[in-house]
Amino acid sequence: MSVSSPLNIFVVEDNAWYGELLEYKLAQNPDNQIQRFTTAQACLAHLHEQPDLITLDYNLPDGKGDEVLRQIKERLPEVAVIVISGQEDVRTAIGLLRQGAYDYLLKDEETADRLWNMVGNVRKQLQLRRENDRLREQIGQKYDPGRAILGESPQMQHLASLIEKAARTNITVSVSGETGTGKELVAKAIHYKSARRNRAFVAVNVAAIPHELLESELFGHEKGAFTGAISRRIGRFEEAHQGTLFLDEIGELSLDLQAKLLRVLQEREVQRVGGGQPIPFDARLMVATHRDIAEEVKQGRFREDLYYRLLGLPIVLPPLRERGDDILLLADAFLRDFCNQNKMAPCSLSPEAQDMMLQYPFPGNVRELKAVVELAAVLAEDETIRPQDLSLRVQGNATNNLNTITPIGNESLRVQVANIVQRYLDAYQGNILQVAAKLQIGKSTIYRMAQNNEVRLR
Repeated sequence: MSVSSPLNIFVVEDNAWYGELLEYKLAQNPDNQIQRFTTAQACLAHLHEQPDLITLDYNLPDGKGDEVLRQIKERLPEVAVIVISGQEDVRTAIGLLRQGAYDYLLKDEETADRLWNMVGNVRKQLQLRRENDRLREQIGQKYDPGRAILGESPQMQHLASLIEKAARTNITVSVSGETGTGKELVAKAIHYKSARRNRAFVAVNVAAIPHELLESELFGHEKGAFTGAISRRIGRFEEAHQGTLFLDEIGELSLDLQAKLLRVLQEREVQRVGGGQPIPFDARLMVATHRDIAEEVKQGRFREDLYYRLLGLPIVLPPLRERGDDILLLADAFLRDFCNQNKMAPCSLSPEAQDMMLQYPFPGNVRELKAVVELAAVLAEDETIRPQDLSLRVQGNATNNLNTITPIGNESLRVQVANIVQRYLDAYQGNILQVAAKLQIGKSTIYRMAQNNEVRLR
């Protein structure tokens, strides 16, 4: 809605002279489209015309303001209703505001001017709301499976079908797959295709938050609940109310927090740390992990009852090495986006570079592929990316511009990923921010690998 977009206003006033006064005042803005009614029934009969704002006289011949307001809000919950009354009654005003009235005005010589200012505020709020709706629609298109989940392999066609089915209901979704396969992207695609698309998508990486802070992060805390709690804070469950909560790396959740999460999911209410009042919430839950949770249950590291509570619709993401020519499709998309964002001439992969990439197993999956092709676009001498521009090594061949990544052999995936991170740390002189951005991983992941002596920091 632009500044010049019409604002559809209903003026409901049984006093003809006063109704004309309000209409005259509001009509000074030619973008206001005004209809005047003298009865409640006449107003209600025209609600199908979707007014943006209603000025409502509290004392109408066929209905009191509170009852008329209730009927309006039942049919148009988003419409702004400004109640105008000739009597000052604080209790009545509070009751109307609680019912959803935008504001309450007394009839006096300044009413028309105050109403004029309120209408201006309503217009600005509508502009913001419609702009937000437009942005949400764009985000929804961005995460449409046809655009966000690129690939023509049978595995990806099956994935797109599961996303469509998951979006139709509020069933819990559990996404599993190797690191870098795009688990959060799938969760967002489901959210933005679901009925909750206009509500919040709240993502929490369980592994990235220290254990002692995670309970407060998820459930919130009250002021003074612990040292440093200088004010009340709502948790992620409350933030996701009526939207979607995505818990990534759920397999890293400690057993004590698993018990608390199970209770929250059973009761559909949270209790802030240090608080005694249960708070209901309505959020769709999606979880993701790179671990085999069924095996974690067998080993006693994950609660079986929580496992079945979270299982819902399981979606397993295939590793990139099993997706065939999808590698080249994704590489072309990443190159196109990177060149556009950096105002570079379009780049393409030479046939030799394509063959090299198809032979490489990509232990870091899509995340590694994106980092490799973006770096190759920077290193290439012209608009053609050749094997020597690719920061990977296939079967002992090819030069690696980030020194040499450990060849794929009998090492575990964890070791291979650590080798890749180490080579990027070496190439970028230990700049953790740059490495995290290039590999699209969290800084906390690199620090954790350093603490575990998997990589070395300078």
